[in-house]
Amino acid sequence: MRFEKKVWLASPTMHGDELKYMQEAYSTNWMSTVGKNIDEVERQIAEKVGVKYAVGLATGTSALHLATRLAGITLYGMPLAGHGVLEGKKVFCSDMTFAATLNSVAYENGEAVFIDSERDTWNMDPVALERAFEKFPEVRLVVLVHLYGTPAKIDEIRAVCTKHNALIVEDAAESFGASYKGKQTGGFGDFNAISFNGNKIITGSSGGMFLTDNKEHADRVRKWSTQSREPAPWYEHAEIGYNYRMSNVIAGVVRGQIPYLEEHIAQKKAIYERYKAGFAGLPVQMNPYDAVNSVPNYWLSCMLIDESAVKHVSPEKILAALTEMNAEGRPIWKPMHMQPMYRNHAFVTAAETDVGADIFARGLCLPSDNKMTPEQQDAIIAAIRDCFA
Repeated sequence: MRFEKKVWLASPTMHGDELKYMQEAYSTNWMSTVGKNIDEVERQIAEKVGVKYAVGLATGTSALHLATRLAGITLYGMPLAGHGVLEGKKVFCSDMTFAATLNSVAYENGEAVFIDSERDTWNMDPVALERAFEKFPEVRLVVLVHLYGTPAKIDEIRAVCTKHNALIVEDAAESFGASYKGKQTGGFGDFNAISFNGNKIITGSSGGMFLTDNKEHADRVRKWSTQSREPAPWYEHAEIGYNYRMSNVIAGVVRGQIPYLEEHIAQKKAIYERYKAGFAGLPVQMNPYDAVNSVPNYWLSCMLIDESAVKHVSPEKILAALTEMNAEGRPIWKPMHMQPMYRNHAFVTAAETDVGADIFARGLCLPSDNKMTPEQQDAIIAAIRDCFA
């Protein structure tokens, strides 16, 4: 069958409260980067994650950039004029992720070293991370991602970083609402970032947030995000700044979304479980997570085709079938060490095989829109089962 209306991978799910708060920004004329919506969003997100301070920013990428910049200054001090804070420094980074994670390192002229994934969560492998420190003992910064809303092996990674006196930038862009040992992601790193991009678990259409327990860090990020203006009656600038502050209008959308976070997660979980049951007996598995220690937000449901079957049923074949029925799937994130612009960077794995490349070759992201009906999902499952017939 072909759907008359496209079933998306993950599109915004709106409820109406968003308009109320956007209208409030409009009617009070707080249309810029200050206002009640921003204040409330910062307060509510900090409370949800369990940190003391949150700074609303224009995008998740800007949050990552300022988190990484702050980490570099904390480690190495202020740079020379015209230099990034990570100039000539290596940074260990999750390999299987979106480019924004690594670009934040490049913005500060650092050199990303990619750490392979492990199979239990598809996130950074703690064993590979330890090997990386043995190879590059001078490294003092790790950028960690929670892929597709699934928490990484945080305790193990933190133990390795503590052993080597390294700080962590936590990229929780995809995992807002997920938890590890009862604590929300976005509060485990020394510097933390989340995203409210249009496809995330809750959205502002855009927007991001820097999260911390350190008031000095929060104040510094807030200052940088408003062009580093000094407290003077004229425009005084003593350091580089950025136009990164969140709009009060965008904050209104986020504010209207926050009450629906748990509902969205429950819907995403139901989608994941329906796929898992629907694929019973097929040579596939769903994206894994540590059920003992973590609760994902199930942002995207993904599947991995068994090695025994992938020669006959490739991800491309399934994605083509989804396209034919007007449903959106997507390949797994292509590992960063395979990307043209990062191909010459160091890559460290703990296994005989390149785990991230293997997952990329055999995996795909399934339609995970929480407005998808059970009947639509059943049709998608049937189409995928037909690929294996």
